[in-house]
Amino acid sequence: MKKLMSSVALGVLLATAAIAAEPVPEDLRETALELFKPLPSTIPSVKDNKITPEKIELGKALFFDPRVSASGVFSCNSCHNLATGGDDNLETSIGHGWQKGPRNSPTALNAVFNIAQFWDGRADDLKAQAKGPVQAGVEMANTPDNVIAMLKSMPDYVTWFKAAFPDEEDPVTFDNFAKAIEAFEATLITPAPFDAFLNGDTDAMTTEAKQGLALFIDKGCTACHAGINVGGEGYYPFGLVERPGADVLPENDKGRFMVTETADDSYVFRAAPLRNIAVTAPYFHSGKVWDLKQAVAIMGESQLGENLADEEIDLIVAFLNSLTGRVPEITYPILPAETAETPRPISIIPSSQ
Repeated sequence: MKKLMSSVALGVLLATAAIAAEPVPEDLRETALELFKPLPSTIPSVKDNKITPEKIELGKALFFDPRVSASGVFSCNSCHNLATGGDDNLETSIGHGWQKGPRNSPTALNAVFNIAQFWDGRADDLKAQAKGPVQAGVEMANTPDNVIAMLKSMPDYVTWFKAAFPDEEDPVTFDNFAKAIEAFEATLITPAPFDAFLNGDTDAMTTEAKQGLALFIDKGCTACHAGINVGGEGYYPFGLVERPGADVLPENDKGRFMVTETADDSYVFRAAPLRNIAVTAPYFHSGKVWDLKQAVAIMGESQLGENLADEEIDLIVAFLNSLTGRVPEITYPILPAETAETPRPISIIPSSQ
């Protein structure tokens, strides 16, 4: 019996050593460049919204201003905290009246590169996304009219809108509110060691991270997680091979089906972008998993049909750590003061919500 156990232990040690000693493929960078793209060195353009310094500064103020919520408590930054990975590090976000939202908050960092916004892709772009939480009863519980009344009540905001949208007679509109936030969020790009590697610095990533990248490619993770945001470019069933339990995949949330009402879209979600994934726990739309290693193991089983070895998971996590980037330095804005005409905060949910 002791001999058998020794043989098993030796086999495990040899397998571990084999994985650890797996050489980094010489053509890894070339292979990666076929699947991924490095972040740009300049602010990306967005459709139908010319980005200017004035628009960015206005958008930053609006992003941090809690008065866009009916209660005056919640700002965009409340659920997409730029100091904590661009999300709120909660299972699901807390909104108006301390209601608990239905899904985990995605990061705002690099969100400009996603094919669409929200887990179910119901917003085509960041402009559309900016309008959603403001009007959601479980989030900010406000109305467009009330937001505009708030903004127009403060002379500084009126001046800033005129500077950001100089060709418009009445620039303080809900559409321009959303465009300004989109312009600011387009600046939230986080270059990481992975980008330096893609750009030619082969020493930017550790050996373990490169081994993890090779595994990430070889195992087929790139079928869903590729492109500039290492994901966020398509929609896929959660549980392609084996559906996770209801503790990870709640049965009452059918994902994209709620948008398209198409049976094939049941439990289909936008693939999570993996940039900064190491600092945005908890994971998945349900926010039920707090450990990145566990999340990788679940993905292996549910999407690939493979029980990944601990050593393989460690290497893949090393690669995912190389996606943690440098957040742009942001000075907290000084916001305009309220006036007698500024709508007062409310704690009840309006009947129209």
